[in-house]
Amino acid sequence: MRIERWTLLALGVIVGGSRLSAAEQPRSNAAGRQTIVGSPHDLSATGPGRVHAMEEEQVCIFCHTPHNATGQRPLWNRHMPPTHYRIYESSTTDARIDQPSGPSKMCLSCHDGSLAIGLLASRPDEIVVMSRRTMASGRGYLSLDLSDDHPIGFRYDRALAGRDHQLHHPDVISRELPLGKHGEMHCTTCHDPHNNHLGHFLRITEVRSTICLSCHDMDGWQTASHATSPATIRGRAVDRRERLPFATVAENACGNCHQIHSAEGRERLLRFADPEDNCLNCHNGSVTRTNIAGEICKPSAHTMQLFSGRHDPAENPLNMPRHVTCADCHNPHAAARDVISRTGGTAPELIDNAMRCVSGLNLFGRPVDRAIREYEVCFKCHADGPSRPRSPTVTRDVYQTNTRLEFQPTNPSFHPVAAPRNNHDVVSLTSPWRVGSLTRCTDCHNSDTADGLSGNRRTGPHGSIYEPLLIANYSTRDFTAESAIAYALCYRCHDRTSILNNESFPLHSRHVVNGRSPCSACHDPHGISRTQGNSRNHSNLINFDRSIVQPASGGLGARMEYEDRGSYRGSCTLTCHGVVHVRFEYAR
Repeated sequence: MRIERWTLLALGVIVGGSRLSAAEQPRSNAAGRQTIVGSPHDLSATGPGRVHAMEEEQVCIFCHTPHNATGQRPLWNRHMPPTHYRIYESSTTDARIDQPSGPSKMCLSCHDGSLAIGLLASRPDEIVVMSRRTMASGRGYLSLDLSDDHPIGFRYDRALAGRDHQLHHPDVISRELPLGKHGEMHCTTCHDPHNNHLGHFLRITEVRSTICLSCHDMDGWQTASHATSPATIRGRAVDRRERLPFATVAENACGNCHQIHSAEGRERLLRFADPEDNCLNCHNGSVTRTNIAGEICKPSAHTMQLFSGRHDPAENPLNMPRHVTCADCHNPHAAARDVISRTGGTAPELIDNAMRCVSGLNLFGRPVDRAIREYEVCFKCHADGPSRPRSPTVTRDVYQTNTRLEFQPTNPSFHPVAAPRNNHDVVSLTSPWRVGSLTRCTDCHNSDTADGLSGNRRTGPHGSIYEPLLIANYSTRDFTAESAIAYALCYRCHDRTSILNNESFPLHSRHVVNGRSPCSACHDPHGISRTQGNSRNHSNLINFDRSIVQPASGGLGARMEYEDRGSYRGSCTLTCHGVVHVRFEYAR
């Protein structure tokens, strides 16, 4: 930092034998913007802040002196706090963060509240009497705990940018954001203590988080909703300690969720300590059109409150503890409004815009930094990890809760989520579905208010009135009377008339209408892993519900078996509704 002669004159430091008080400072508009007079750093008796001298009229003396300085540039007039600070920590930072030094320590000599503000090196025998002895409250008070503040004391160099691809290369960062002598990040990188014309002594405007984005290069940010949304923030329950400075989501940008100093959510500087509160603060219908806060209160939901505080962006889906947060499925720096997707297509679709740049688990069980298919995000919690739900909705003959294994394209049968299922036995599909079509997890698991097939209201699997988080009703109880409502989920893709006319299975009507057996009595909607079943006994998603179907009795070895005997042909050996089937054959 260098103080030029004109700056010294404007700040009231003794130059050439003259001493300027606050009252004698130049008052032109241009000069007013370039000095600390009238700003929160004006600690003289005429200063505007809550902290000010009772009698001292000099402005600059609280930081600088021409004589008896401490030996630190520029003519420093305060003792440096010998304090050891609690520093910022994060599982996702690639920087080595050390204790504050240099200019940052100068700032902290007031802002950490450990030293009297009126304690000056040039006046060893007296303390300037202030309205407050130390800074111990207000937004400028940082305390000895810097873990809730933007990190300082690390080197921002090429090596760091190489480790963290979401940081700009230091060579392209604006010269308006000066680093230290060795490339260190200091308080003075973002703040100019002598110039407050932008507010908060910022060097670059915070409109649309320009100052943040000078260093941070977040994947997907330029087209993300939080960067482009014109939605107003009226009605948002902002942190009571600090109102958002601008009117719209786009203008506040990073500031919608992050607080640079004294953040409640220390790691990653979130405004609220509970991660989901940072999202539901707007996504409760007050700013966004969809009320996600209401969705997650439905009977079947991804209930975030039960597992708060367990999410970590650096977590491994293969061993992470069970939890649910918005950030498991959405990257707030990249999430954007969904476009209308094409339903019933045979080519794999890329992940929705709302789930851009989110990690996942691929079809081979390997973690990936960026999922390219929707099911890869679902696999993080519903596949190989120990946190997946262990209690199936239906007790099956072949028991499996790992959805990755259920959707493998080499299985004897599977719903076509990860790959097309070219089974010409399925003749009951409704348009636009056809043989070879691919479906998504959210075509079945979604809000009951969504209309996923039309593509214009895919609100996502936040909550539903139908278990287990289904877009429509799907009864699994025995002796359910057949109706369009009872099996509304199935009839979204499978034509009810075709089913009841026995076009794909000659006994559908007898089982579903006359016997009042639910679809789930015979069919497992996900699939049967090849490690547990085979194409002869588990084709056509046959995996019996053991609470309805029992083994055949007598001298048959208590067998419960389906046998595929070709197109539209098969046989069953089992007991259902008290009726024993022994190699009972059917054919169309």
